[in-house]
Amino acid sequence: MSDNDLGAFLRARREAVKPADVGLPDGPRRRTPGLRRSELATVAGVSVEYLTRLEQGRDRNPSMQVLATLADALRMSPEERTHLRFLSKITSGAIGLCPMAGQTPARTVRPTVRALLDRLEPAPAVLLNRVGEVLARTSGFERLFGPVGLLDGDPPSTTRFVFADERAKAAYPDWDRVADEHAAALKLESSTGDPYAAELIADLTFAAGAPFAERMAGPPTPPLMASVQRLAHPAAGELRLARELLDLSDGEQRILVYLPADAATSAALDRLTGRHPGALRVVTA
Repeated sequence: MSDNDLGAFLRARREAVKPADVGLPDGPRRRTPGLRRSELATVAGVSVEYLTRLEQGRDRNPSMQVLATLADALRMSPEERTHLRFLSKITSGAIGLCPMAGQTPARTVRPTVRALLDRLEPAPAVLLNRVGEVLARTSGFERLFGPVGLLDGDPPSTTRFVFADERAKAAYPDWDRVADEHAAALKLESSTGDPYAAELIADLTFAAGAPFAERMAGPPTPPLMASVQRLAHPAAGELRLARELLDLSDGEQRILVYLPADAATSAALDRLTGRHPGALRVVTA
């Protein structure tokens, strides 16, 4: 990375947005691709001088409020907003200032847990830690959720996917209900003073905006898992999945197993996982 990646990213996004995209007239004889600095400054409500300092790397500590305003003005996607926040933390030197080391989310997979996942093959099953990071999974889980994009993160995170990846709303026909569930789980975790959950909440508040922030308002309540979750799979079509959650003895990790909730889903999972027809039993929900 260079020492001005934040400024370069802001300029690249400014030059990629057309005046019409933000409600401005697209006048003749424009030498600047996309928006002029003055136009972005007007839309975002910041001064041209300040925007110039940001793009040139002479101001390295913009507030989250300013960055959010610029992200809104530049019509950034959740993924672009996440990248903008990451670059701002690097530029300001915040990266590397770790929260309390003793509360790092458990990321080590015990051999016995890995053996248990092997025994579950090829059923879709995943090992998650307390902030929703994917630590290990069966091949069945990869075939089920890999094509919708859930495993593209580094590390993959079920919570980040739901709120900060635009593909999630296509993957989950009942996205609002799924989002409620993930927000409730994260809010409950943050109520214990977990600094990693707090940092994840800050990231997602910036990346996802109101759909996430509104769900985090109010006191924490126990998350309620819907009896059946619908998934729109690009190859198998819409699937109806029952879920079984297994909390491990350390209290830090859990295994989530997906089971077919109807005959059509059972047959589709058999095809996806290469299992013999009928081997995955339907769960009555």
